[in-house]
Amino acid sequence: MLMLSWLSSYRRDSLRADSVAGMTTAAVVIPKAMACAVIAGLPVEVGIYTALAAMLVYPVLGGSRALSVSSTSAIAMLTASAVIADMAGASGAGPVVIAATLAFLVGGILLLARLFRLGFLANFISKPVLVGFTAGVGVVIIIGQLKSVLGVSIASHNTVGILRELPIHLGNVHGLTMLVGIVGIMLLVVMHRRHSRLPAPLVWMALAIAASMQFGLGDRGLKLIGEVPAGLPALVLPVWNLMPSLLPAALGIALMSFTESIAAARTFWRSDDPPIKPNQEMFAIGAANIAAAMVGGIPAGGGTSQTAVAEQAGTRSQMAQWIGAITVLLSLLIVSEMIGFLPESALAALVIVVSAGMIKPSEFKAIAQVKRVEWVWALVTFAGVLLIGTLEGIFIAVVVSMLTLLYQANHPPVYELAYNRSKEVFRRIGENDSDEAIAGLLMLRTEGRLTFANAANVQAKMHDLVDKSKASVILLECSAIPDIEYTALLMLIDAEEKLQKRGVYLCLVALNPDLLKTISRSPLGEKLGNKRMFISLNKAVDAFERGLMQLG
Repeated sequence: MLMLSWLSSYRRDSLRADSVAGMTTAAVVIPKAMACAVIAGLPVEVGIYTALAAMLVYPVLGGSRALSVSSTSAIAMLTASAVIADMAGASGAGPVVIAATLAFLVGGILLLARLFRLGFLANFISKPVLVGFTAGVGVVIIIGQLKSVLGVSIASHNTVGILRELPIHLGNVHGLTMLVGIVGIMLLVVMHRRHSRLPAPLVWMALAIAASMQFGLGDRGLKLIGEVPAGLPALVLPVWNLMPSLLPAALGIALMSFTESIAAARTFWRSDDPPIKPNQEMFAIGAANIAAAMVGGIPAGGGTSQTAVAEQAGTRSQMAQWIGAITVLLSLLIVSEMIGFLPESALAALVIVVSAGMIKPSEFKAIAQVKRVEWVWALVTFAGVLLIGTLEGIFIAVVVSMLTLLYQANHPPVYELAYNRSKEVFRRIGENDSDEAIAGLLMLRTEGRLTFANAANVQAKMHDLVDKSKASVILLECSAIPDIEYTALLMLIDAEEKLQKRGVYLCLVALNPDLLKTISRSPLGEKLGNKRMFISLNKAVDAFERGLMQLG
């Protein structure tokens, strides 16, 4: 068990650093956990219970030193969509029970996935698609919290409906509620920019609670969080008959939870840390979700922002999470009564600022500068979350990622090479003015496995380049082709026959041993033989220029 690997070698002199890091992280996790509960449409204590359970269980099984596990804004928003959808049915279950059953199902899916070693799914959603999804969720959350900041009641639950309904209620805005919300947003932004080491969310919540108690804001028309149960959470058992309807949502949330957790763990991995093992992390996150479910929590996962706080605070081991869990427990036992005085608009301000951090135009810009097509995928996912829904958005993200993989697999690059004699290197033509094309010789390169799906595209691209050339010999450089399927091999055989009828000869260069074996067993290998297959481009070019090629 991984716990023994770090606990058995734990150094006593690390306890002070881990204690400071654990309490510092808890100061950020507690208000964020409450914010996640609000996003999910649940009482604030549900978020605290989730953080408590996850922070206790993850260090037992998880391998990341710094990863802070509770919940995230994206997971909470997906949970909200699932809870609303299920409550629209005829189950009769309350939102807390539905959310807990969902967390149990998410945990079960991750444990089952670990059994089948599906840790590779951590890479299943591409970064551009994840950027678009996360930004979309951020916008959805912000729009959803406007009603709390303005102090108005809105019936719609979807983003488009809220935007349509909101202008109708602008005449009913509660001035003091809006003032608290705006002050909160401004203060949180200023503290984040000028005093980044301060736990801004905790400072703001403490100030808002103090003001509420001192000036009786609840009596002045502000809606307060209300009573927060003191003490330990009660045991909550999953409702089995809810699981079939919650399964699609649980699959999406499980993928998002695992993806976010692995991304955060890898981001803050240090060279002296044990390697991050996706399958082990899948098991640990799954167990944390099961634990959260049993105390009436929501689905959990590792968050990048809170993990960054843990790293900056000097976390040395998973002990810091246990210290954080103790801090969370003490807050439940000691200050739960005071939390009830927190104005809803003050918490909404925190939710809005946290969610704004999910929207990163700079990442969209960076993607657009490098890969225009993938920038479009990010925008498609972003629009899908806004217009269709967050729960549907995660499946849009998966589908878009799959389409991206299919597109890339079906459209491998095919390009012409040029030769730099002074450096004796070959590279894409046009990259350097000192490179030259060799008269009568066309050097082509393609990358990736040649399959039945991409054979036609590769053939078309090669055909266009050959037509534009006046070469009598085509060198196909194959070092980046790991394998070739039978359909693609037939395409290559057909291309060679058509070229020879035009008096143009095809030669293959730099085949790996497996590819050479496949080609040699085919009619193409028999036809080309050793005369038209070369070890390297240098050898092939030298034979061509010295007139030593045997093409007949």
